[in-house]
Amino acid sequence: MAIAATPLTYGHDASLARFSVASYQRMVASGALTSDDRVELLENYVVLKMPHNPPHDSTIQRMLRPLLRALPTGWDLRVQSAITLSDSEPEPDFAIVRGSSADYEGRHPFAADVGLVIEVADTSLARDRHDKGRIYANANLPSYWVVNLVDRQIEVYSEPSGADAAAGYGASQFYGRDDSVSIVLDGCEFSIAVSELL
Repeated sequence: MAIAATPLTYGHDASLARFSVASYQRMVASGALTSDDRVELLENYVVLKMPHNPPHDSTIQRMLRPLLRALPTGWDLRVQSAITLSDSEPEPDFAIVRGSSADYEGRHPFAADVGLVIEVADTSLARDRHDKGRIYANANLPSYWVVNLVDRQIEVYSEPSGADAAAGYGASQFYGRDDSVSIVLDGCEFSIAVSELL
């Protein structure tokens, strides 16, 4: 069942074409869309991805080691790689997923495979907070972080609504540089100092 959504940062032109996930995947497989196109599928819209800038890329690089160090057995870290949801195929900056890279040689992770998604946001802050937050909550992804470079904080969203016309996260907490942020995967909790990530 399709969820009525009101995107904040895309989809406002009624003449825009919309595509199913399967159609989008066929366009990628056929070469009609390539990595040079810098797009992702959000709520059936093919949307231009925000361009990277030095603070965004530097933060992703800084976050890699602490996230990898903290991963429990049975989980893997994907970087700027697609996940497949019912009406979207976003490419979050990080996704912690069950299994190993070998498990995803024939497909992208589905919602049930994902324990945490993370977006690093500066120019993309409105899209990451509102549109992607709604998409991830609609897919019932258990935890979503926005690494907010504008306000120098990590925003942690949990308690997703699941498929709902007003999808969102029921709980949010904001962490500054002096705090530690926790990740819970299969009942295992680990903490990372925000100062290691920002």
